[in-house]
Amino acid sequence: MSTVGSRPPESEKITTNLGLVDLGQIDLLVREGFYSNRTDFIRTAIRGQLDRHGDAVKQLVSRRKLELGLRTYSRQELEAVRAAGERLDIQVLGLAVIAPDVSGELARATIGSLQILGALHASDEVKKALEDRMR
Repeated sequence: MSTVGSRPPESEKITTNLGLVDLGQIDLLVREGFYSNRTDFIRTAIRGQLDRHGDAVKQLVSRRKLELGLRTYSRQELEAVRAAGERLDIQVLGLAVIAPDVSGELARATIGSLQILGALHASDEVKKALEDRMR
């Protein structure tokens, strides 16, 4: 989670299990100089698959009305939503950030549902307040 004044990270760490033969093949390609390391190979493979399915992703983002990239929700924005008597249905593909100064009570009063495909950065209080609204 980011702290006040810091930028959110541009990546998230994931863990995966690979078969030993697959891992050996990756190591061979690294050793022979095709890739600088295992991570370089895995990132390249993932980007290739995402490029391959790029048109499908664009259509799905459009059809599901997802916000793409980084979306930050400030305390001021959520207070304006509450003052208007409205609720947000948040759908983000990428990173959703709920500002550190947003209370759990304010988040609960203004966020009706939350669907994050990627990562959510928010205080533990806000995450707990919204846990029944996350899809």
